[in-house]
Amino acid sequence: MKYISVNEFARKYDISERTVRNYCANGKIEGAFLTGKTWNIPEDAGLPTHKRSKIKVMPLLAVLREQKEMKLKGGIYHRTQIDLTYNSNHIEGSRLTHDQTRYIFETNTIGITDESVNVDDIIETTNHFRCIDLIIDRAEERLTEELIKELHYILKSGTSDHRKDWFAVGSYKRLPNEVGGILTTPPEFVHREIKKLLTEYNMKKSKTFEDIIDLHQRFESIHPFQDGNGRVGRLIIFKECLANGFVPFIITDELKMFYYRGLQEWNRVRNYLLDTCLTAQDNYKEILTRFRIKYTE
Repeated sequence: MKYISVNEFARKYDISERTVRNYCANGKIEGAFLTGKTWNIPEDAGLPTHKRSKIKVMPLLAVLREQKEMKLKGGIYHRTQIDLTYNSNHIEGSRLTHDQTRYIFETNTIGITDESVNVDDIIETTNHFRCIDLIIDRAEERLTEELIKELHYILKSGTSDHRKDWFAVGSYKRLPNEVGGILTTPPEFVHREIKKLLTEYNMKKSKTFEDIIDLHQRFESIHPFQDGNGRVGRLIIFKECLANGFVPFIITDELKMFYYRGLQEWNRVRNYLLDTCLTAQDNYKEILTRFRIKYTE
């Protein structure tokens, strides 16, 4: 039998080498074995099939709500608020550290720092905490334009963008914009495209994990707001995972470039973004395990 390297397998299926190594380490590629520190993969091996079964009961949402009401420190609600806010803001250029984000959440102060801090970074951090509370409280609600706009309004309220006449906080963009050098949906067509997207998504009685990722990619392609699209989009993902019984996930800095490429390549190779999100989901599952919160594979 002929064997290929991790790099060759990754290029063959257009996925990251990190994902391939994870597959090998977890026994998901039959016949793969280590020689020293190098994985040898059967040339005819295919991609593993992900199990995406839904659960009948999602304890996580109940726990998040309970700890939110208790204002409990040190639990999964506390951890999720800090990790999701830090990582989602950091992807968009916030220079606040994880410790500063934690300090703001725990004390409502920024603390002492030797470096200047962007006021918008602080405001958007506190606003993002409120957005997470909103998606926890209203997780099972049908996803609507009104809810999406409310998330954007909360996120951008009080920022310097809010003081700009041309920047529509809580409303769709007024000026054309692009993402990754690619023009997005023109302002005059945003309402039509978002309405179409939500109609198609909400018509699905039983949503799969892939349906949620597809929703996210299409939302980001439309790019309905002048700014804040990524953060609003990732909040929607988290909400919809909770609503449909899937373990949610957080895109961290180490997954950022895979995430961006996955968004760009979605219509050509879906596995790239799916694998990135599933890797992020595995990371969140490890946190749930430490907090002894049950979930299913």
